[in-house]
Amino acid sequence: MLRLHFRWFASVCLLAFTIPLGGCLFRTRQSDRQFSNAPLKSESQQELVAYINSQAEKIRSMQATVDINASAGDPKTGRITDYTAIRGYVLARKPDMLRMRGLMPVVRNTAFDMVSDGKEFKLWIPPKNKFFVGPDNETSYQPDKRMENMRPKYVYEALLPREIGPDCPVQPVCEIPVLDNGYEVVLDSKRRRVEQPDYEILVIECQAQACHLDRRIEFSRTDLLPHRVRIYDLQGNVATDAHYQNYKDFNGTQFPSTIEIERPRENYDVTLNILKLDLNVPLTNDQFSLEQPAGAEIVHLSSKHPGISGADVASATPESSN
Repeated sequence: MLRLHFRWFASVCLLAFTIPLGGCLFRTRQSDRQFSNAPLKSESQQELVAYINSQAEKIRSMQATVDINASAGDPKTGRITDYTAIRGYVLARKPDMLRMRGLMPVVRNTAFDMVSDGKEFKLWIPPKNKFFVGPDNETSYQPDKRMENMRPKYVYEALLPREIGPDCPVQPVCEIPVLDNGYEVVLDSKRRRVEQPDYEILVIECQAQACHLDRRIEFSRTDLLPHRVRIYDLQGNVATDAHYQNYKDFNGTQFPSTIEIERPRENYDVTLNILKLDLNVPLTNDQFSLEQPAGAEIVHLSSKHPGISGADVASATPESSN
């Protein structure tokens, strides 16, 4: 059953299956970035926060063609499975709107089509003639309900990081940024892993006189661009670990062309390699509309209606390596 959950995830590539054990099984991934012998750049906390907020304000929507790579770990066997890359298309619009469509390898038929408005998501899997509907705003983790934990909002949050703020104590829900001088792992001339100083902005969220670490944004001091964002749950665990590499100029805006999204608790990893990107294009509500196809079986994903088995959604996407 676990294997079937992994194979289904590879075909939809966006939705989190959950394994009721903690710990990440993925191989250690080395950064491709090199140790810099040039003087490292300096910037203040205020300037780093201003950059994050200006980018969040500047990028309101995106339309992208991507190659999607996925891998999943089995905590029972310790096995890591990589899956063949598939072509996909992404639409995202603030606030909270996301649509992703993936194509089957070779034949290029639709493998999945999914939309989310931040509250509810819909997923259409033509090969299985299944149409799934589920909540996208639940925050509680249910280790005994693997399929109930899938949330496409994790992808949205990695693609369009939000601004930092508002300041405390102006609003009942507010954020406090704190600058930390940390270290990132890079490769030296002999491709050995070494540490290099970086900047890290810790974002503390406060609500009703209670505060918690919400996310950590790491800036390389070679280019002063964010290369990693870790998002935490209320218990202080890393929920999402997003890595940003290969920044390119897209119509005057620096944007990463490789985005790796890791979910340590669920033991899966998705990498989006952007082939084409248009930012701030007008996207209509109709482009985020997905209706149940005639004759498709509808499956409600919630604690009251689990209604899904691994056999129902076994992937048609082949494994590429182990």
